[in-house]
Amino acid sequence: MTEFTRRAVVTGAAAVTAAAIAQPPISRPARAATPPVGKQAPSFYRHKVGDYELTQISDGARTIPMPEGFVRNVPREQALAAAEAAYMPKGQVTIPFNPVVVNTGLKLVLIDTGFPPGTSPTTGLFQANLAAAGIDAKAIDIVVLSHLHPDHINGVRTAEGGLAFPNAEIKAPAPDWAFWMSDENMSKAANDMMKGYFANTRKVLSDIAGKVTRYEWGQEVAPGITALDASGHTPGHTAFAVASGSARMLVQSDVTNIPELFLRNPDWHVAFDIDPNKAMATRRKFYDMAAAEKALIAGFHFAFPSLGHVEKDGAGYRLVPIAWKAVF
Repeated sequence: MTEFTRRAVVTGAAAVTAAAIAQPPISRPARAATPPVGKQAPSFYRHKVGDYELTQISDGARTIPMPEGFVRNVPREQALAAAEAAYMPKGQVTIPFNPVVVNTGLKLVLIDTGFPPGTSPTTGLFQANLAAAGIDAKAIDIVVLSHLHPDHINGVRTAEGGLAFPNAEIKAPAPDWAFWMSDENMSKAANDMMKGYFANTRKVLSDIAGKVTRYEWGQEVAPGITALDASGHTPGHTAFAVASGSARMLVQSDVTNIPELFLRNPDWHVAFDIDPNKAMATRRKFYDMAAAEKALIAGFHFAFPSLGHVEKDGAGYRLVPIAWKAVF
């Protein structure tokens, strides 16, 4: 039997080293470094609400220098500090865009559309991610628009200007339609942003106006999906309750924009809110309800996969993102 001692190990190691030195070097093929991919994997996330299957789909995100007046009622330095505290790039804000598809078993429903492909290098990804999720755009039965801002309606069109969801009924909130399609309101537009919104709404929707169904708050816009008054951001801004059996989820649309800023500080006025005081009241009412229910919330501008719960936190609220589930 071989005795296992420190001396035997050292002696053996020396012998192996000497043998290795005596051998000619082994020729190995050179290996090139793997080139970087430079883009993310397709971004979609599935989950269940009762018997309904929902798919959160990323349209991408945009990081921009924070514009002057992005938050109207606090100094820019204070808003920038909040963004930096959320680890956004210094001096900038990141805004994600995340539509949701609801499969009710009877209907395939898309809530909001994002942008058309090619809108920017980091947005307009919805169609590609929808296809990666195994959902054919032609299979969408209903497209529900929460309001008529560009990031929610422009994806109704393809990059070439055709209809992205050719077999779908398109539904828009009646108060928003009345506001944005009013020539009188357009003539009163106070700034370039508002003028642009009026022009964009007409460009995207005017030639299909006869095919757009206008819905009212309190109605089901699709089986199990009820429209909720969330006005303030726009006159007809709408959130949704998705209910199946005893399960319920809230689709908040733009009740808040960037949650790291406007959920934590619900009294801040984002530049995009047409009636900032009403939007502020809506935020508090909506999040008080969501916190009391411990409701799951889908946020169009939440970080992907854009799902979480909201809790009261001092004078504001905090977002508790969901834990990723590989199966459900």
